[in-house]
Amino acid sequence: MTTVQKIKEIEDEMATSYHLGQLKAKLAKLRRELIAPSSGSGGGGGGVGFDVARTGVASVGFVGFPSVGKSTLMSKLTGTHSEISEIDFTTLTTVPGTLKVHGAPIQILDLPGIIEGANDGRGRGRQVARTCNLIFIVLDVLKPLGDKKIIETELEGFGIRLNKRPPAIIVRKKERGGIAITNTVPLTKIDHDEIKAILSEYKINNADVAIREPNATADDLVDVIEGNRVYIPALYIDAISIEEIDLLYKIPNSVPVSSKEWLNIDELIDSMWKALDLVRIYTKPRGLPPDYSAPVVLRHGKCTVGDFCNAIHKEIAKQMKYAIVWGSSAKHSRGQKVGLDHVLEDEDVVHISK
Repeated sequence: MTTVQKIKEIEDEMATSYHLGQLKAKLAKLRRELIAPSSGSGGGGGGVGFDVARTGVASVGFVGFPSVGKSTLMSKLTGTHSEISEIDFTTLTTVPGTLKVHGAPIQILDLPGIIEGANDGRGRGRQVARTCNLIFIVLDVLKPLGDKKIIETELEGFGIRLNKRPPAIIVRKKERGGIAITNTVPLTKIDHDEIKAILSEYKINNADVAIREPNATADDLVDVIEGNRVYIPALYIDAISIEEIDLLYKIPNSVPVSSKEWLNIDELIDSMWKALDLVRIYTKPRGLPPDYSAPVVLRHGKCTVGDFCNAIHKEIAKQMKYAIVWGSSAKHSRGQKVGLDHVLEDEDVVHISK
């Protein structure tokens, strides 16, 4: 029996079984084989065509069913052309391009078309970029909600969680003592028996489990144990006409655009910049004005003066005596003397003193 057949058998059993937690764990373990199949597994072909060199400060992947207009939109944004047709699967490999936003080069990836069942080894869904910093999901304007649900299900099967954060659940294995479960929030969607059933399926017999996630589910616990999930923000793009804008704005995180009429593209780029959560830092050489033409681009959460130094050259942090910062993170408009741990904010200006 192939991996895909085993998955189908468990999904059928889950419809009637009380042991949902254990079955969900079994299902996740099988899907793990499809995310990173071993040689000779029955999950379908590998990720040929996604061996793309990373460039820029962040990467954005275009995902969607074949022939929904993602290749057209990308070519107009970046000037990069992929094979475009009304026939399914014309984009056969990942096509990279670059879009410069606020001085920061963003890598744009046109990914092969998604079809229903791609996460079960069919189609070219295996080429979905788990390494992207943001995913653009391009929807068919005639059936946006149906396509949205199918694509989200396919990406979930690859271990991609859209517009979510890692659940606040800790599973700490230990040598003895059995299973100890603590929770700081009410367990409304999972109980102790289900938690123990999931741990048993993973052969975890001794562990401390701390649940701090409101409304935590069995799927959340499985995701934490698996440890191979990626949490990526997503924007939904609808290639539309002017008349359809009001309707499609009702989809959360949706940005209606028209690549043909170049409609609403500025909002798409602004939404992309906000979702990537990037920070621009400008350098100031001694005795010269700040250089606003080529910012050093960092990511929120990794934007200290030390991160800034390492982004330029690893030796700078070792040689630095102090830095002077102007901007939102500085206490004084005349500038503030800071160390490597100082957290920078967007459009700060930094001078490094060695």
